[in-house]
Amino acid sequence: MALSRHIFCVALLFTLPFFLMTAAAASDQPQWGQRFSRNMVSEEAGLPASFDPQTGHNVLWTAPLGGGCYSSAIVAEGCVFIGCNNSDPKDPHQQGDRGTLYCLNEKDGSLKWQLLVPRIGGDDFLDWPGIGICSPPTVENGRVYTMTNRTEVVCLDLAGMTDGNGGVFQEEGRHMTPAGSPAVEPGAADADILWLYDLRNELGVYPHDSPHTSILIDGDFLYLNTCNGTTNTHREIGNPEAPAFIVLNKHTGRLVAQEREGMSRRMFHSTWAPPSLGEVQGKRLIFFGGPDGICYAFYALKQQVYETVQDLELCWRFDCDPTAPKENVFDYLNNNKEGPSLIMSMPVFMNGRIHVTAGGDIWWGKRQSWLKCVDPAGTGDVTAAKEIWSYEIPYQCSSTPAVTADLVFVGDDGGQLHCVDAKTGGACWVHKFGRKIWGSALVADGKVFAAGRNGTLAVFENSREKKLLWETRFPEEINGTPTAANGVLYVATLSRLYALKAMD
Repeated sequence: MALSRHIFCVALLFTLPFFLMTAAAASDQPQWGQRFSRNMVSEEAGLPASFDPQTGHNVLWTAPLGGGCYSSAIVAEGCVFIGCNNSDPKDPHQQGDRGTLYCLNEKDGSLKWQLLVPRIGGDDFLDWPGIGICSPPTVENGRVYTMTNRTEVVCLDLAGMTDGNGGVFQEEGRHMTPAGSPAVEPGAADADILWLYDLRNELGVYPHDSPHTSILIDGDFLYLNTCNGTTNTHREIGNPEAPAFIVLNKHTGRLVAQEREGMSRRMFHSTWAPPSLGEVQGKRLIFFGGPDGICYAFYALKQQVYETVQDLELCWRFDCDPTAPKENVFDYLNNNKEGPSLIMSMPVFMNGRIHVTAGGDIWWGKRQSWLKCVDPAGTGDVTAAKEIWSYEIPYQCSSTPAVTADLVFVGDDGGQLHCVDAKTGGACWVHKFGRKIWGSALVADGKVFAAGRNGTLAVFENSREKKLLWETRFPEEINGTPTAANGVLYVATLSRLYALKAMD
């Protein structure tokens, strides 16, 4: 029971888990969500409308993951990246619990290399045992950027150690082994860490359960949430002064900027929502869903060298739940009727609007959330003036919306997939999966692919009338988001990755 309550973090998937450098058919997905907007819509075509993991129908290949997979596949430069744990060790010299990132061959799912990261230890709530690396990486020009289970941002060489140990970081052999164990010599199947930024040591970040982010790249900068959170009591914030949102230099890992809005002091649980970007009235804005239930828009940094750490400049803030309690929030712990709100999903910038889900905490909070549509043109506190529509959801929600020109698709913690009119916020249809939906729906090829934690994956027609095209049950729970890349649909269960392709 404790395990199931504390392994959510990836399911932002929020988290959380695909990206188009240029939106085009048959292309890579090197980040979770489309570039900048972070929308869960792909231009891929020719995807399978039916598949069966039991019979192998339209299954191109499968790859064992060990276990503990709460992430989503990322596909780039001939590789597929997926987070898992080390319960099926690929290196006989590296036994025991680790967070792991696999780099697989896109053609057949064979292992190219792996990043192994030991547990923090001492307090399970800092780094939950048995959980894989939850953060879907972001890949660009032979570099892989992600956050480990130890709340470290790492830049990895896509080639692994096959071309030698590059970068300023040379301690891979020490990094991959637990404290007290002798360092090992990295081999060709190990990750090559080019640089590492430790948020706990550098910023005093206090992680909770397991970190989840999906790093947004804008020029030379990496934007990401810090995963700062509460202590194991759930009644106090580990470090209320640590930033919830930061910017790093992608070449060096140096801290460039951070938010100064005091988000951590107002949080109820943790900071798991990654950021997005859009251009509004000629201004580049970074959209961030705060752990305090407020959606923020910051001005994007100019592409220049900053000698000192900058304070991110706020453009506007929108409180998704203005009537919720703002003080003594821990008094509402385990209150499923009233309490504070938080944001667990990425804000999606689409159709000139922001779409974001917010509401009660998925374990400790009220059973209520909303899908909000916000006009992003404004400054200051826009709560009273910029809401376009609000769609009420009867359960908590961690899903990032998938937004088309006409419709919005989003799942909830009650196991329901909602189809909402994008212009008015009116309900079109609801489909019950039977168990929680932690991942996000994927819209691609005229279809909507959505999965529940009971292992059910359903395929719908992308329309305002519910048309179920196919439904099947995988052997294990599905916690992440389906990914489409190069004509293949990727679905990760708790311990196996499936590559699905139309072959009939």
